[in-house]
Amino acid sequence: MKAIALFSGGLDSTLAIKLIIDQGIEVLAVNINTGFGSTKDRLAHMQSMCDQVGAELKIIDIQNEYLQDVLFDPKHGYGKNFNPCIDCHAKMFAVAKRIMEAEGASFLISGEVMGQRPMSQNKDALQTVLDESNCNGLLLRPLSAKMLAPTIAEINGWVNREKLEGITGRSRDRQMQLASEIGLDDFESPGGGCLLTDEHFGKKMFDFIKYDKFEVKDILVMKYGRHFRLSDGAKLVVGRDKEENEHLRKIVNDKYSHLSTVNLMGPHSLLSKNATESDKALAAKIILTYCKTKADESYIVSIDELQISSSPFSSRDETRLFAVL
Repeated sequence: MKAIALFSGGLDSTLAIKLIIDQGIEVLAVNINTGFGSTKDRLAHMQSMCDQVGAELKIIDIQNEYLQDVLFDPKHGYGKNFNPCIDCHAKMFAVAKRIMEAEGASFLISGEVMGQRPMSQNKDALQTVLDESNCNGLLLRPLSAKMLAPTIAEINGWVNREKLEGITGRSRDRQMQLASEIGLDDFESPGGGCLLTDEHFGKKMFDFIKYDKFEVKDILVMKYGRHFRLSDGAKLVVGRDKEENEHLRKIVNDKYSHLSTVNLMGPHSLLSKNATESDKALAAKIILTYCKTKADESYIVSIDELQISSSPFSSRDETRLFAVL
């Protein structure tokens, strides 16, 4: 007997897998990459969680499919920010069902807890996801199973319902108790890992689609730096620290030019390739404002092969007029 688990790397999905493995069922933990996960490299952490509970890990990239089918026209709308959670979950379960069929597995599991998120994990929303993904009866939610209708796995006796949980609501007390009982180490503190649920990230997304068509190659640009929308419409991204500078420096995207200061410690930045001369000058001025510079002195900023001489604003407050975030 084999099950496919929707796996985030978080505590809930790890515990859900453990409850099923403890019943003698093989579990393939599938992490579905939409592109909008945490900026941290979590592969090592996810592998560690799987190793601790005895599951195999598989990463599935659906970034193109996600942008085409879900992100910009969600049937069930957005949450508080740019998060189409119900449509997103339905897409993930539909993908997981494809994997289930390809792997010869018998059912699906997830770490969802009824009532943990009021909008996307209430009883109606949980059922809507099943209806939209054609997974009725196939998806078992081990942490809340006793509060939900029995699934095919329980009805057929593959899984003992009495050994599952009946957790509801936002308290994590039972999850923490289970983690302690099984000796789970180095698990993540509870919390959402999707950037689309973040208010600030949502503002960047809404700004982006106002001016340009969003593509998979743009996801990395959105994840790092301070974002500005300049006077003539160009987008400027300015690294905030050494780590972000390194990430921005590695980005290859034909929509953007790379900017850096010359003979001066400063942030690495990206600027729309089609920026006007006026916006290029403004970008240089903003970048220099985030360096150790003096307002009455001139410095050089390199934009690809072009060099611009400019001076900074007298205060960072003056850059806020152009700030998206």
